[in-house]
Amino acid sequence: MAKCDLCGKGVTFGHNVSHSNRKTNRTWKPNIRRVKAVVGGNTKTVYVCSRCLRSGKVERA
Repeated sequence: MAKCDLCGKGVTFGHNVSHSNRKTNRTWKPNIRRVKAVVGGNTKTVYVCSRCLRSGKVERA
């Protein structure tokens, strides 16, 4: 599932809108990365969005 373990950011739903204004369903998925991080003193594999990685919310192992 495309969900960040830290901030909880997940899939967002909406519409593709064509030039003729027809609407079809689409999804926006967050940029999830699988990283080894220090969680509670132990090294653990977590799924984190790139924004949490960039902002320093995760201490990488």
